[in-house]
Amino acid sequence: MHRSVKYLLQPTAGQRVCLDHLLWEQRKLYNRCIEERQRAWAEEGRSITRYEQFAGLNGMDKTDPDGLGRYGTCVARGTLTRLDLAYKAFYRRCKAGEKPGYPRFKGRWRFNSVSWPDAQGWKLNQDNGRLYLQGVGHVKLKLHRRLPGRPKTATLCRVGRRWWVTISCDHVQPKVLEPTGREVGIDLGVTSLFTTNDGEHTANPRFTRLAADSLAIAQQDLATKKRGSKRRRKAVERVAARHHKVANCRRDHAHQLSRRLVDGHDLIVHEDLRILNMVRAASGTVEKPGTNVAQKSGLNRSIHDAGWGQLLWFITYKAEEAGRTVIAVDPRNTSRTCSHCGHCEVGNRHKAVFRCLGCGHDAHADTNAAINILRAGQAQRLSREAEEVPPRSEEQVA
Repeated sequence: MHRSVKYLLQPTAGQRVCLDHLLWEQRKLYNRCIEERQRAWAEEGRSITRYEQFAGLNGMDKTDPDGLGRYGTCVARGTLTRLDLAYKAFYRRCKAGEKPGYPRFKGRWRFNSVSWPDAQGWKLNQDNGRLYLQGVGHVKLKLHRRLPGRPKTATLCRVGRRWWVTISCDHVQPKVLEPTGREVGIDLGVTSLFTTNDGEHTANPRFTRLAADSLAIAQQDLATKKRGSKRRRKAVERVAARHHKVANCRRDHAHQLSRRLVDGHDLIVHEDLRILNMVRAASGTVEKPGTNVAQKSGLNRSIHDAGWGQLLWFITYKAEEAGRTVIAVDPRNTSRTCSHCGHCEVGNRHKAVFRCLGCGHDAHADTNAAINILRAGQAQRLSREAEEVPPRSEEQVA
């Protein structure tokens, strides 16, 4: 398995200057290579591969020892790989007929991370809690946990005034938990973050709504600052800090809930939701706006605030590590089907109340849906197990 661990760096004042200079040099390389690709296409009608641009890094420690060559070729290859992925995504969107989104030149505050694609140019010493970065030195970090496997790649990121490093590891050994004999189906929602088939409702904290007043004050303060000024930059950092706090609260809550579900159940079944499609804006134009635009935008904000995708991702990777089973089922008609008799009709559900028009069964709508989700997951698991069992030969039958 592959796992990543994120550490908080605690650099000195001089090391902060070096880290800023590292981002500055990698940003210049990124922009220069975009220009090189554009020139090759305009003059020669061809695309440049990342390997051609890799060749241009040879000897940079001699040609630019105080700039790009100070930090080594490994981090530069990571920057060029990042650019190559951006172009591949651009071509993929063009072929799919989506909005292309051509790779853009990066300004100073739009380039906040660099990567080392292999274990060269950096090294983590877990005994003394120091991270060595070529050209920067040994940086102190908060080693809250040891690496779970063999370190492979590292990504340095600047978030506001803080610096973080994410180290990816391979050969991570799973920590299989003891079976509990319990299975659960969860129905995601906005009023309740999720509801289980046992009728347990987990409240949605709505962290963005709780922080709406402080975010509004920070945004209003930002609007009064002159563009390009130091005060505006500080106001931007204050707004970003408030958003980061909301994101951290949501992430911590998702970690706690996912851990509880994984530790307590052998099988977890959820809906296979297309969240990106669910949060699309209401259709329409300025001349002919769509119906219920305000209601749809409010629903989209609530879905984003709930963080369904993050919660499902945490459940998935923790279940893989613990030896649990996670199944995603088709969400169609799970809220309209009666869990008692199987009758499916639109009129069965009225907001939070489910009343079957076929048999008269009454239940909470989310609980009824969670029961249907669990049953669909159990049926899907049985079909998988039946496919995995090899057919018996005639001799075995005899």
